[in-house]
Amino acid sequence: MTPNTLNLVSLGSINEDGSKKTLHPADVSGKFTRARRFAALLLLLIYVALPWIPVNGFPAVFLDVLNRRFHFMGLTLAVQDLWVGFFLVTGLGFSLFYITALFGRVWCGWTCPYTVFLEHIYRRIERLIDGDASARRKLDAAPWTAGKITRRVIKHVLYIFSSLVIAHIFLSYFVSLKGLYEMMQHSPQAHAIAFGVVIFLTIGLYGAFSWFREQFCVIMCPYGRMQSALGDDHTINIGYDKKRGEPRGKAGTTGAGDCVNCTRCVQVCPTGIDIRNGLQLECIGCAACVDACDSIMLKLGRKPGLVRYDSFTAFNGGKTRLIRPRIIFYTGLLFLGVAVFGFAASRIEPLRANVLRMQGSPFYVSNGVLRNQFLIRLINKRNEPRTFTLAMLGDLPAGLVCAGADAPVTIAAQAEDLKPLMITLPEAGFKEPFKLSIRVTDTQDGKTYTTKPFEFTGPDPRLKSNDYLDPKQYLQK
Repeated sequence: MTPNTLNLVSLGSINEDGSKKTLHPADVSGKFTRARRFAALLLLLIYVALPWIPVNGFPAVFLDVLNRRFHFMGLTLAVQDLWVGFFLVTGLGFSLFYITALFGRVWCGWTCPYTVFLEHIYRRIERLIDGDASARRKLDAAPWTAGKITRRVIKHVLYIFSSLVIAHIFLSYFVSLKGLYEMMQHSPQAHAIAFGVVIFLTIGLYGAFSWFREQFCVIMCPYGRMQSALGDDHTINIGYDKKRGEPRGKAGTTGAGDCVNCTRCVQVCPTGIDIRNGLQLECIGCAACVDACDSIMLKLGRKPGLVRYDSFTAFNGGKTRLIRPRIIFYTGLLFLGVAVFGFAASRIEPLRANVLRMQGSPFYVSNGVLRNQFLIRLINKRNEPRTFTLAMLGDLPAGLVCAGADAPVTIAAQAEDLKPLMITLPEAGFKEPFKLSIRVTDTQDGKTYTTKPFEFTGPDPRLKSNDYLDPKQYLQK
C-alpha cells in the first residue's frame, strides 16, 4: 500500500489481510508536544490529588455510594438531589459541542483520559523499555531470546502495576482514601465487591492499553463520527496545505512543493493515518504531525506550517470566521445550561424534610377519635450535627393534636432520621380532607424549612347520614 492510498481504502492500524497492525509511533518534540505533556501531567496530578484534597471535611470529589452522599468541591448532594446532575452532564455535553465546533477534536488529543493514560503513561513505559520506534519494530520481528523475554516481562509488569494504581485511585473516589486503606488491611473476601471492581478495572485497563490501544478511538469511540455533524468548514482542525506542499518531491527538485515526502507525519501519528489525505475520523487532533513536519521544514530552511491547525476554508484560500450561526447557537445552549445548573444548584438546601404516610389504612377511627399516621423524614446534609424543632402549619381545625412534633430532634452530621407523627382529631370535627405542612426550624441559625403539603383524611361524613344516597353526588366531574 503506497503512502498516497494509505487510509483511503483501509484503516492505518489494520494490515492488508484485515488483522490488527501493531503501531509504533515515533517520538516527536516541539511546542505542541511540550504543551500536551504539560496538560497531561496537570490532568494526572488532578486525578491523583482530588481524593486527597479535603473540602468541608470530605475529599474534593467523593461519590459515597454506600451512604448515598455525593460531595463535589464542598457541595453535598443526597440521592434526592441528583437531578441537579442532569444539568451538569448536559452542560458538559454542550461545552463539548461548543469546543468541537470551534477546534475540532482537540478534546481527544489533549484531555481525553484514554489518550492521557495511553500516550503519557503506557507508551512512555514502552519507549523506556523497548526503545524508539525502529527499535520496537526490530524487537517485534526478533526471535524470542532471553533479552526479549526479559524486556516483555518488565514492560507488562509495569503495565499491570500502572493499571492497578489507576484502578485503586478510581475506587478511592467512591470509598475515600481512608476507606481504601482500611480495605487493603483486610483479606479480599472481606470486601469482595470492591476487590472485584479493582480486578475488573485492572484487567480492562491492561487489555485496553497494552493491546487494544488506538482501536478504541478508531472503532469504539463515537466522537470521531460526531465531529462531521458538529463542525463545519470554519472549524479549526489539523490539516495539510496542499497548495503549498504539492507536487511532492525531494529538496531541490525543480517545480516541487514544500512536501519532501519524508512521511515523518505518518511515522509519529498514534492512529497510523496520513494527514496529507485530508481530515479523517481516526485523527484525534494531537498535533504530533504538526511538530514533526515543522521540524523538517526548519531543517530545510522552509517556513513551518505546512501541516498546521487551520480551517478547511483557510486551506483553500478563504478567511476563517469564528463567529457564525452554529457558534452562536452553541453559545446560547452553553449559557442556558450554566444558568439552569446555577439555578438548580441554588435550590439545594442543607436540610431535606418530607412527610410520608405510614403503610396500612389511610386513617383509623377509635372511640370517636380520627387518627392519621405519618413519618417525617429529616436529612441533615451538613458536616455537623444540628437540632431542629417541628411545628404544624395550616388552617388547623379545633381539637387537632399532633404527637411526635413537640420535642426537638437532633440529627447527626450527614445523617437522616424518620420520626413518627400521630395526628388526631375528634371524628365529629372532621368535615372533609384538608392540607397540612410541617415547619422545621434549625435552632442554631434560625433558618426554617417547610415540607410539601400533605393531606389529613377520614371517612366521608355523608356516609353516616340516614338520608337517601344520590349516586350523582359521588360521580367525579
